[in-house]
Amino acid sequence: MYIKSRIPNAIIVLLVFLFVSGCAGKEQKNNGLPQSIPVKIMKVSLKDLAETLDYVGSVKAQDEVVVYPKVSGKIAQKVKTDGAAVEKGEPIAFIDRDEVGLKFEKSPVESPLAGTVGRVYVDIGANVVPQTPVALIVNMKMVKIDLDIPERYVSQLSLGQQAKISFDAYAGKEFIGEVTQISPVLDPDTRSTPIEISIDNNEQLIKPGMFARVKLIIREHAQVPVVLKEAFIGREPDIFVYVVEHNKAIARKVVVGIHEGPYWEVQEGLKENEAVVVVGQQRLYDNAMVTAEEEK
Repeated sequence: MYIKSRIPNAIIVLLVFLFVSGCAGKEQKNNGLPQSIPVKIMKVSLKDLAETLDYVGSVKAQDEVVVYPKVSGKIAQKVKTDGAAVEKGEPIAFIDRDEVGLKFEKSPVESPLAGTVGRVYVDIGANVVPQTPVALIVNMKMVKIDLDIPERYVSQLSLGQQAKISFDAYAGKEFIGEVTQISPVLDPDTRSTPIEISIDNNEQLIKPGMFARVKLIIREHAQVPVVLKEAFIGREPDIFVYVVEHNKAIARKVVVGIHEGPYWEVQEGLKENEAVVVVGQQRLYDNAMVTAEEEK
């Protein structure tokens, strides 16, 4: 009985000895030096940034009109089809006004402007009256997008202001438009200002009805120091980053400005080519030893 009671105590002593030995081994392995923390860094670079208001909208032709006949009758002939070019005053279709006992020349349905036939709504033989829409004529050399801008941004709007516009149909291609109209009054229901953005469309790549993504530029800063937002710790006005110098992380307070996409302007605190931590900074402290890998 005495021997059995001594066995558990011997096991406990052995475990304690192994634990203490292991800890001592680790201390010897580290040689008493602080452990280096792995981080990823990026170099501060200079970029042109544009602060934008982002919207979506539908494209309209700069000028478009629905054409109606002047007389009643039947469509006897279609001169133009969808997509055809048309001059001002050129006939789109002819109407037969023949009535019992009377004989008329065919009456033309003429385009009131030069442009493109967007759509012909009637077929040959269809009965029409002056209230029947015959065709849609559009001038697509310029197209426009109508937007409603919130009241708080009214002071940042001006005629000629640029906008960057993209379309799903042209992935990777960017079109430039400009503000050509700003309403002098606000919509009392939405507290917003209607504006019009016009886009040069001489190549007629942009079609009325297309879905557009609009970035209205409200501020531009050229060649300013930028870093990724992930580098920032804290909130304004107390934002800081970790700068790597001689394998040490140095905490540094910064002042931020505008941003475009993932890039933020640093107005104060950083200069070009300095190495800033973008991954792993949550484990850092001032003067911590780091092993840095540049972010690709």
